Amino acid sequence: MRNQSHLRRAAVVAGFAASALTLAACSGGDSDADASGSAGTGDTGSGEPIIVGTTDKVTTLDPAGSYDNGSLAVQTQVFPYLVNTDYNSTDVVPDLAETAEFTSPTEYTVTLPEGLTWANGNALTSSDVKFSFDRNLAIADPNGASSLLYNLDSVETPDETTVVFHLKTADDQVFPFILTSFPGAIVDEEVFAADAITPDADIVAANAFGGPYTITAYDFNKTVEFTPNEAYQGLLAAPANGGVILSYFAESSNLKLAVQEGDVDVAYRSLSATDVEDLSGNDAVQVINGPGGEIRYIVFNFDTQPYGAATPEADEAKALAVRQAVADLVDRDAISEQVYKGTYTPLYSYVPEGFAGATESLKDLYGDGAGAPDADKAAQTLADAGVETPVKLSLQYNPDHYGPSSGDEYALVKSQLEATGLFEVDLKSTEWVQYSEDRTADVYPAYQLGWFPDYSDADNYLTPFFLTENFLGNHYSNPDVDEMILNQAVTTDPAERTALIEQIQDTVAGDLSTLPLLQGAQVAVAGTGIEGVTLDASFKFRFAPVTK
Repeated sequence: MRNQSHLRRAAVVAGFAASALTLAACSGGDSDADASGSAGTGDTGSGEPIIVGTTDKVTTLDPAGSYDNGSLAVQTQVFPYLVNTDYNSTDVVPDLAETAEFTSPTEYTVTLPEGLTWANGNALTSSDVKFSFDRNLAIADPNGASSLLYNLDSVETPDETTVVFHLKTADDQVFPFILTSFPGAIVDEEVFAADAITPDADIVAANAFGGPYTITAYDFNKTVEFTPNEAYQGLLAAPANGGVILSYFAESSNLKLAVQEGDVDVAYRSLSATDVEDLSGNDAVQVINGPGGEIRYIVFNFDTQPYGAATPEADEAKALAVRQAVADLVDRDAISEQVYKGTYTPLYSYVPEGFAGATESLKDLYGDGAGAPDADKAAQTLADAGVETPVKLSLQYNPDHYGPSSGDEYALVKSQLEATGLFEVDLKSTEWVQYSEDRTADVYPAYQLGWFPDYSDADNYLTPFFLTENFLGNHYSNPDVDEMILNQAVTTDPAERTALIEQIQDTVAGDLSTLPLLQGAQVAVAGTGIEGVTLDASFKFRFAPVTK
């Protein structure tokens, strides 16, 4: 088996070399893996490419059309950002920009170096920056992150190296963080369409990249081949490796086998808890843990859920009672221990533990008041609202994007809801590419999502979800919540802002737009000869420091 593995790997590497990539290795300093889950950049490795394996699928390379971790994992390697966070830091600092600062309470001004170019030779100027933000807002793709730009009024470019972001509301504490995330990616205006998502093939063919890497071969959700971008000028050091192959796996069991047999150098998203536990005792690999922040939750579609606004039996009070009964019946401890062996822990509110303003608003409101389920309470809630039981609930989950344990997780949720006879759950699954389209098209009355934060601030667990115009598209709207979310983002006093964040969670807990279940940490598994795998505080896995 070991020899066959090495033959397969040799074939992969040979294929990479045969695609005529220019793999210019760059050096970096040495450091050992530490308890924070990072290993510093090592000396220049061999010209042999780093092979990274994942089950996390891409929706689109176009930053205006995606808001998922699989797409970001590629975008963050190949597109430039005005500002960013360095490894193991949550401070926003200039990346592509020379300077970036508030020049008035409603103006955020960025200056660019002169002479910037895209990998294809096109000039990279302030015009590209304005184009990138204008198109994101104009396209407003339902699977994109334009909702994060709610406070952006306009973008002005006084000259080729100056960009002024005019904001609707003063003292925005969050806007610089947003620039480090999905809508902050800058694109080449000579390649990308102004009013539509640009196909992946067009982006790759035009070499429209300006990050640490370019993409030199691309087979959608099969393989992506990266080579260092000699034109990149930014915050991060030049790649310490000669190139990277990102290989997609349909099953996590195959990804586990590949990393333990040496077919891939790094496995990142998503191995099962059982796989990680097993690999932790394997001397051939290293398990690397990073900061937490990932959450798993159920989304309710307020139009199509039982008694939803667009159903024949529409009744707002009954619809709320259904959501409340689900919240009364889920047993997070059982899911955590039985499915995830404690690698995910119960989550009782919307902002996970470790962030300023995190609460446990749901614990007091639902179940037995101490975190456990309460079937009698759920039955009473439904009866008081006049809801006939069993409630027929369609529940959808995704088997490939959130890890192989999703099936077990949602089978257990189904069992918990049905055990009392209060629900009949029609549980189904859909592959991610279709799933990401269906969920915003009102196909699923209730469905699974997970969240990997874009930036390290509690706002990232509130604004994208609960503003009326949100990426969930689940028809939830509460004007009081809108007002509080907008206010917390511009509240400069930390104590006042924390209090608002807590109040938002209390209010949304009463509405139950979503039902948080679990929170977890980042995990990667790498061969023992691999250094520089850094799962940093920005929740991005960046390839540049990885060496072997």
